[in-house]
Amino acid sequence: MESKQTAAAASTTRLSPFKYSKRVLLKTILERRDGGLELIGERVVIGGWVKSSKEVRKEPVPRIDGDHVPGEPEPRSDVSCVEILQSRIPFLRTIVKVLGGGSGGNYPLKDKLEAALHKPPPPSTVFLKVGDGSCVASLQVVVESSLAPPGQLLHTGTCVIVEGLLQKPSVLQGKNVIELKVDHVHHIGIVEYSTYPLSKKRVPLDKLREFCHIRQRTTTVQSVMRIRNALEFAAHTFCQNNGFLSVQVPIITTTDGKGSSEKFHVTSLFTEAGEKEEPKKAVAEIDGVSLDAIKAAVKEKSNLLEELKRTDSNKEAVAAAMQDLNKTNELASQLEAREKSKPKTSQKVDNVKSSEGYFSSPTYLTASGRMHLESYACALGNVYSFGPRFRAEKGESPKHAAEMWMLEVELAFSELEEAINCADDFFKFLCKWVVENCSEDMKFVSQRIDKTRIDRLQSIISSSFERVSYSEALDALKKVTDKKIETKIEWGASLTEADLSYLADEIYKKPVIIYNYPKETKPFYVRLNDDGKTVAAFDMVVPKAGRLFSGSQNEERINILTARIKELGLAAQQYEWYLDLRRHGTVKHSGFNLEFDHMVLFATGLNDVRDVIPFPRSHGKANY
Repeated sequence: MESKQTAAAASTTRLSPFKYSKRVLLKTILERRDGGLELIGERVVIGGWVKSSKEVRKEPVPRIDGDHVPGEPEPRSDVSCVEILQSRIPFLRTIVKVLGGGSGGNYPLKDKLEAALHKPPPPSTVFLKVGDGSCVASLQVVVESSLAPPGQLLHTGTCVIVEGLLQKPSVLQGKNVIELKVDHVHHIGIVEYSTYPLSKKRVPLDKLREFCHIRQRTTTVQSVMRIRNALEFAAHTFCQNNGFLSVQVPIITTTDGKGSSEKFHVTSLFTEAGEKEEPKKAVAEIDGVSLDAIKAAVKEKSNLLEELKRTDSNKEAVAAAMQDLNKTNELASQLEAREKSKPKTSQKVDNVKSSEGYFSSPTYLTASGRMHLESYACALGNVYSFGPRFRAEKGESPKHAAEMWMLEVELAFSELEEAINCADDFFKFLCKWVVENCSEDMKFVSQRIDKTRIDRLQSIISSSFERVSYSEALDALKKVTDKKIETKIEWGASLTEADLSYLADEIYKKPVIIYNYPKETKPFYVRLNDDGKTVAAFDMVVPKAGRLFSGSQNEERINILTARIKELGLAAQQYEWYLDLRRHGTVKHSGFNLEFDHMVLFATGLNDVRDVIPFPRSHGKANY
């Protein structure tokens, strides 16, 4: 009976390897309540990367009294001597070569040096901290030097696959409650330590951005990416649990869903333009002189001519200066004419003919998918999309990258109030998910990045959000005496990020939902309110994070939508498909978008969006 209970107990603690590999994930060992103590005696194969290491030399076995011959000097350990000799091998080999001289002869010193150089190093034990990316914690791995050369194992970043028994720590216990005693080394992926970007500890995040292919080996970036993964899973879970269907919207589009000119053109003609651009540099130069230089020369020679006229110089000098100026002006005119005749890439892209370009009309990388989502909401009811969105804004900003991910939701048969309620629930769901499912990573974030981060997430879950109209928000800002923000804001102006943050951080001290914006500040498709001045749009602003959600009820009345397109001077033909949704079975509908990367920033407490995007693209920087 007792043997059966023992067998049953063993079966409950035995670890199963990852389904598609022979190794055991460290998370299944280290994130147990007891830290893995119940697994002592289990044989496992683990794989990961060395995060830190230490080598401990074994002391030589002392000689017993019976081994010492009276009258001879007391023997001493030669370990330190061997170590010194081996550390100077290149130098000593040179000495040996010199001592060897010609052929023949007896060289006792040479023989002794050769013996010392070839003497095996003293035995040692290597203690490795190994992580495999599945959790914050690392496993202490113990490897004897007889199994693998310590020099191959000690460098940070070395990849190892090892097999052995889990046991209680023998030495160097610290925080470790369990370690792996290795008896077989399957693989060592050595590191070129001199060029490895993470060879130094605590590399700053801004420096890590230069090594996006390597920076995920750091504990900080690994935690951020696990939190990002959890948030993405939570977003899909919320939508699926609440009856939303996932729809993939196009990345290439002919419409501008944001009403912004900061767009990326998509065309197959850029390559052709690039090939022609190099030879055409000669058009802007003559004999190596640029148009700007010639214009500067015209100005200088004009000043000289005026000076000659003013000082009553002789007629010959004035005539020569006049002739020289005329030639320079003629040269400048020729260059300007050639410059104007040179085709511009932007014009060629916008006026592309079907026979020239891949598409029959100008196309762009999408900045928003909500307009396309509307067509599916008007057929499936409730839909959402998760994917990259693109803005060609120039300049450096901690809150912007050229490619950012966005989750967009569209609800048929709903008005602005329902969209706000959905965004409220959605945000709280995400915060709760991170707190409950990323406990170890959030502990690390609190220790390393922001000690208040868990409290902030928990306060969101339990708090009620302030809801104010644009006019009320404007009045609140005008009452502020703090000189840090601009309070002379006229009605109709857009609220800046600084304005929005001040409302949440200083005035209301909680998340704020601002609604009913002036129509000039929002896209053309947002529903016009009865006052004719405002539209049914909202922003959700969170303390220490800024704007995370933006949404609206969209205009379902075709006459008003057509008037707005005409009013803003948009190309009506591009929006005929969008107007068709109003012609054929229209319905009230609303939705919102979540700037997903900003949500990751809020959850982790980081400040720069480039630190939470796996491979960030920003102005002038796309190296991967």
